[in-house]
Amino acid sequence: MVEIANSAVVGRTSLKRDAGGTRPPAEAASPDGDAFAALTAVVANRWCKLAERAVEPNGYYLPGWELAVNAFAEGRTGVSALSASSDTSFAADGTARLIGLMPAISLWRAYRIPLPALANADPYGTLGTPLLDRETANDAVTGLLAQARKVGAHALILRNVALDGAAMKAMMQVLQQDGLHPRVLQSRIRACLDATRDSDALLRDALGAKKLKELRRQRHRLAEHGAVHFDVARTPEDVGSAIETFLTLEASGWKGQRGTALVQNDGDASFVRRATVALAETRQCEIVSLRAGDTPVAAAIVLRHQDRAFYFKLGIDERFAKFSPGVQLTLDLTRHLCADPAIASADSTADADHPMINPIWRGRFAIGDVLIPLRRGDPVVPLIHTALTLRHFVYESARRVVHLIRKR
Repeated sequence: MVEIANSAVVGRTSLKRDAGGTRPPAEAASPDGDAFAALTAVVANRWCKLAERAVEPNGYYLPGWELAVNAFAEGRTGVSALSASSDTSFAADGTARLIGLMPAISLWRAYRIPLPALANADPYGTLGTPLLDRETANDAVTGLLAQARKVGAHALILRNVALDGAAMKAMMQVLQQDGLHPRVLQSRIRACLDATRDSDALLRDALGAKKLKELRRQRHRLAEHGAVHFDVARTPEDVGSAIETFLTLEASGWKGQRGTALVQNDGDASFVRRATVALAETRQCEIVSLRAGDTPVAAAIVLRHQDRAFYFKLGIDERFAKFSPGVQLTLDLTRHLCADPAIASADSTADADHPMINPIWRGRFAIGDVLIPLRRGDPVVPLIHTALTLRHFVYESARRVVHLIRKR
């Protein structure tokens, strides 16, 4: 059985046909706190169990995170979802077992392109890999594709997915069986951490003795402002307090100057406060911080799903910039994750060639956007591909101009 998620799953939304032929999620008012709590209670059982069984982890599609995004985050509310359920395995309450889930929006909403396709929803994190049951991953893919066809889509656009991950491998197997050929629209390489290694050896190999010596010198200089200590907030109460420290630090730097800090938008601030505390309740979120005496100099949000951590965002006090507080915190986080037997890897979720994380986390993996055709020989798919290619060219050209202006 395959179903489209409705208000009982991800929010007060429904799919309605638009001029492009697909049925994009309707815009909806954000649920209030009581509605959100009730919604979480409804989905916790099936969605959380799917997350536990997922063939590939994605901290940004955990229910506590995505529901908060859908409820509050500006421009990301009112999302629907493609879902697939097994008709042979039922829970004690008689409901079918959820085996696949992908929050989804129309191509018009994702890119302002009026063509009949769906894209995975932006979860306010740079990973959009759908959740697939590891025991029935191919069936889950089949169900998601069938549901997309049912609502009128001619293609799926999977944005920011791990190209060599288990979820995409299952997707490729099903597409191959159906004679369908996906197209990689764009790809990039980003940093990840092999947390199974000894942290000291890893950092020594990555940075070298000279760089580590310089960082130790900076840390000693930072200690002149008070004893330096690394803290980890894990409980909902501690995370609720630590998120305020993070928000303050993030807004104090360049993001605050540009007006892009989370706390500067009421919806974004509500989302991240709600999401971090919700995930802390299931031990899937930590906020790490570095202090000099009583003064916080850096803080970061870290999500956890299965054996993988996700380095979401970092905020620093730029008054201490000459001591490299972001790097210092990342070194402590690296040691923290490598010492945790429950964590095997960490996704930086950073841009390609990120100047801070790339020299420290030397693991690499491919991330990209993929166009999935839903029918063989569909003449609409080349139109979708051309429109996306042209949009990407225009966007990248504009981005280069903006960067050039900022440098000058």
